[in-house]
Amino acid sequence: MDKKTVKIGNKLVGDGCPTFVVAEIGINHNGDIDIAKKLIDTAVATGCDAVKFQKRTVDVVYTPEELAKPRENPFGPTNGDLKRGLEFGEDAYKEIDRYCKEKGIIWFASPWDEASVDFLEKFNVPCYKIASASLTDDGLLRHIRSKGKPVILSTGMSTVEEIDHAVEVLGKDDLIVLHATSTYPSKLEELNIRVIPFLRSRYEVPVGYSGHEVGLIPTTGSVAFGACLVERHITLDRAMWGSDQAASVERQGFERIVNDIRALESSLGDGVKKVYESEIPIKQKLRRK
Repeated sequence: MDKKTVKIGNKLVGDGCPTFVVAEIGINHNGDIDIAKKLIDTAVATGCDAVKFQKRTVDVVYTPEELAKPRENPFGPTNGDLKRGLEFGEDAYKEIDRYCKEKGIIWFASPWDEASVDFLEKFNVPCYKIASASLTDDGLLRHIRSKGKPVILSTGMSTVEEIDHAVEVLGKDDLIVLHATSTYPSKLEELNIRVIPFLRSRYEVPVGYSGHEVGLIPTTGSVAFGACLVERHITLDRAMWGSDQAASVERQGFERIVNDIRALESSLGDGVKKVYESEIPIKQKLRRK
């Protein structure tokens, strides 16, 4: 496969580049900008390259019936209260944009509808992430592509035929495909990390891994199978309230992910079997004459 890279902000992602590590804040901020800032701080301190949020126009993404369903939560008694309570508005994103620039970390988001794409354009985000749930939304895919930014496509809960179609709609220029399993948390036996080289061969674009498992080894190990980008949900405390917290990673875990990925990158080598200079004295000492 030809070496392919995609530029996100000031960093190249792809073959021959350091693994791009994304801390998915998502909705783990629980609608609190101060929690969002603490999560950004954690991502910076652990060596992540970027943080990611989610943006929805609640009344477009969800039906009135869905929003009216009873669901006790910190914001009220209905699902609509929850969805609106978790959604940051323009003032909050202005502060996120300012804070990330101050801290020197890239930020972007997954828009779930066309209006959210237009909203994010106000901040000149460096790329767009398409959530697995949106992979079959051709209108959204085309609207995102119209902005001329790199696209990261997550492929959880999607068939090969559905991924083929999404890639056809998006085109392969400045495209990164992520392998994922869309359960929270995911079972280890359903992660299927070996799909990564299959996706690399089929689409000939950079491929990464978006993990939702409990534990860290599969995320780190995905790099050995060709993942050039890894994404995990980040949290201050896995016991916090919120639907994504249990499948998220705390500070110590993110430090391990980043450090272990850097160690793995150093150890992968070029695949050419050789005798290293450092081995020669040992060879001379231990080989039977």
